[in-house]
Amino acid sequence: MTRRWRAVDLLDLVLEAGSFESWDQPIDLSGHPEEYRLELLAARASAGTDESVLTGMGLVRGRPVVVLVNEFGFLAGSIGRDAARRIVAAVRRATALGLPVLASTASGGTRMQEGTPAFLEMVEISRAVMDHRAAGLPYLVYLRHPTTGGVYASWGSLAHVTVAEPGALVGFLGPKVYEALRGRPFPRGVQVADNLAAKGVIDAVVEPHALPELVDRALAVLLDAPGVPVLPRRGGSCSDYDAWDSITRTRGPDRVGTRDLLRGGGSNTIRLRGTDEGERDDTVLVALTRLDGQPCVLVGQDRSRQSPATPMGPGALREARRGMRLADELGLPLVTVVDTPGAELSPAAENGAIAGEIARCIATMTTMRVPTIAVLLGQGCGGGALALFPARTVIAAEHAWLAPLPPEGASVIVHGDTSHAAAMARAQGVRAADLADLGAVHHVVPEPEGDTAAELAAAVVAECAHRLADRSSLTLKDVALP
Repeated sequence: MTRRWRAVDLLDLVLEAGSFESWDQPIDLSGHPEEYRLELLAARASAGTDESVLTGMGLVRGRPVVVLVNEFGFLAGSIGRDAARRIVAAVRRATALGLPVLASTASGGTRMQEGTPAFLEMVEISRAVMDHRAAGLPYLVYLRHPTTGGVYASWGSLAHVTVAEPGALVGFLGPKVYEALRGRPFPRGVQVADNLAAKGVIDAVVEPHALPELVDRALAVLLDAPGVPVLPRRGGSCSDYDAWDSITRTRGPDRVGTRDLLRGGGSNTIRLRGTDEGERDDTVLVALTRLDGQPCVLVGQDRSRQSPATPMGPGALREARRGMRLADELGLPLVTVVDTPGAELSPAAENGAIAGEIARCIATMTTMRVPTIAVLLGQGCGGGALALFPARTVIAAEHAWLAPLPPEGASVIVHGDTSHAAAMARAQGVRAADLADLGAVHHVVPEPEGDTAAELAAAVVAECAHRLADRSSLTLKDVALP
């Protein structure tokens, strides 16, 4: 059975001892009907709180954070007008002070005793949250057991990062209400946090005791100033290599990948899984991270998850656009990693708007307001590669390449067979060196013979970090598109 955490217990767990400062003003019950007033007084006595929400400010590992915490023991954590106004006031104050917000829900939704007036308050809560986000300030949500109804459909679903406690019931319509209305139980296993994480609705399930660390890591990326890069940049020149040799190398099982970049130079990394709209495709990796001390949103094509059976589909590109939007909203640099044998070619991909998603990724990247860096790391095949390529600064590994089709496909179109693939690769100018000559790549990272994946990853991260550090003081006008 999933434990129901009391609001005060969660505050004690997450915040440093003695750091909590309540922002809650006394609530006057005199205007309520007598029967409802007695119900509220009984709820106070039972829950030990004056309402279903506690708000205030405290420290999470030394960082000031505004907290909004549901108390389920107070009328099932339901939100009436007083609770809603308390939430709105706290979020507005957090925005004015420039502080991040951590919200933790545990609620049955709108308070039925107050009806439509309380229901409409969900709009005001959402408005306050979105104004907070529009100010570029972090909003994090921890969904507790249970979270349903209007709470889940408003401030519980508007976070930059959304996690939930394992096994928590999380859903729009409570299962008891569903069964009463429909005459049959809601299917088991759907409205469970673990399933929602698997489906890309939320980012992860996290044990309550791990919440302080997660908040600390998230805010280290979202709020802390950039550090000084320490990884050495790689000098030297590139060899006059053969295009087909590069293509063969990048298809090898030991080729460096996006995960190597994060392992070799990332810190405080938090994976964001899914579109947060019910889609998840692990062929693209989205993360908040610090590359050699430089905070950024990383969106990378994960070659270890791409195969003929699991190609990069339209959902992956929708995940990529989520990362792009977050970077723009939070004012963080965007780093994309291009490494794909090509986007999915199938009826399902066509029905999922694969071409439109490629176009929307390109459009989003070309209109970003923050510094953008693209890393051409390995295979750069087709529109799926181009979707993450159009950054203001492009770095390429020496043997990386970019082509409109795999060379075999280009050979079929031009020669009617695949036997001319190597010749087509040489003729099409696919190499990183060719792209540098074209002006499409701004720096090529050499790959000396014997280079390991870890060594190349460190060299690529070092180049990214130095570029980000050079651009960390850029203003919006400085990075305006030509």
